[in-house]
Amino acid sequence: MIRDLTDDEARRALPLKWGTMPPDVLPAWVAETDYAWAPPVREAITAAVGAGLTGYPTFESGGELGKAYAGFAQRQFGQEIDPAWVIPSVDVTAGVRFALDVLSEPGPMVMPLPGYPPQLGIAEVTGRERVDLVLDADAEHAEIDLDGLDRLLAAGARTLLLTQPHNPWGRVFTRAELEGIRDVVRRRGARVVADEIHAPLVLDGSPPHLSYLSLEDTHDHAVAVVAASKAFNVQGLRCAQVIAPDPATRQRLLDAPMARNDSWSPLGEVAAIAAYTHGDEWLTALRSRLSSQRDLLVRLLAEHLPDARMRPLEATYLAWIDLRAYGHDDPAAVALERGRVQVSPGHDYQPGLAGHVRLNIATSPERLEEIVRRLARGLTGAR
Repeated sequence: MIRDLTDDEARRALPLKWGTMPPDVLPAWVAETDYAWAPPVREAITAAVGAGLTGYPTFESGGELGKAYAGFAQRQFGQEIDPAWVIPSVDVTAGVRFALDVLSEPGPMVMPLPGYPPQLGIAEVTGRERVDLVLDADAEHAEIDLDGLDRLLAAGARTLLLTQPHNPWGRVFTRAELEGIRDVVRRRGARVVADEIHAPLVLDGSPPHLSYLSLEDTHDHAVAVVAASKAFNVQGLRCAQVIAPDPATRQRLLDAPMARNDSWSPLGEVAAIAAYTHGDEWLTALRSRLSSQRDLLVRLLAEHLPDARMRPLEATYLAWIDLRAYGHDDPAAVALERGRVQVSPGHDYQPGLAGHVRLNIATSPERLEEIVRRLARGLTGAR
């Protein structure tokens, strides 16, 4: 059910990931999959383009998109959502910015690091300071430091940007972890903006995704931002959703000037509705493929880069790998120059962090094997 794109197809379909690379470079960096669209998504978009659907979308919450996401959330996560809670936005980062700008007090925003690079500047864009909650690179377990979070909120930070499942940590936070975060946030009277874009991509053997909004006593201080884009590879179609269960919170978002919430694409809305309504079977196959790719990566690293360190990848298709043992401050640059493979440098996710990379496993098994061989060749000179 999962069809791998050929190299030529990938260069046409993924102009950033593949099209910006020289022909001899194998890309394993930006968060896009090397797979063809799910058939229901392809059919819906083809029909919409055939009908000339390129006008403005309707500017409403709920509607068919809300109904589609509510059904999807119930089936996939056991989460009960009222379609009226669902407010479209252009993409997840824009939705996070929108929520932060409209809902949060002027104080600093807490950003767990390493973190998603486009969001490192999001506090500044909204006139706020970013304060970092840094994961110890040597910690056995990647988790939110609750004591550290409490100190930052006590010192004046007003919002936590919570990415879960986490990119690039690859973690699915447990109920106990999320309840601990909630308790600290409530005690300090702060707010949570939860980026849950990777929720559909929990891999085999991992805890299930639990939306932060599924916890008791969260609706009054939190929103979640979701999208079909990462799971169904429709990033360029531009349609995310802000989930706002609290009526007063939702009204503040709906009353905000239009310029604060970028207009989403009607084609993105069509794709999201099709994915949420008819994409379950394909999504199950995708998770199976990604779980196999995750397991393959573990074996390949053990064979070719035995001193690499990678915590268990529980969700996403993005592996966070510690390569400090190989002695390069910027292993991504070395791998590109010597191995002709493009992975994402760790310092993009945490300024000043040396020796780490993020590697995209959402490709064919054959490409993944070549990616790791090239990475090893670049870092060790092995053939």
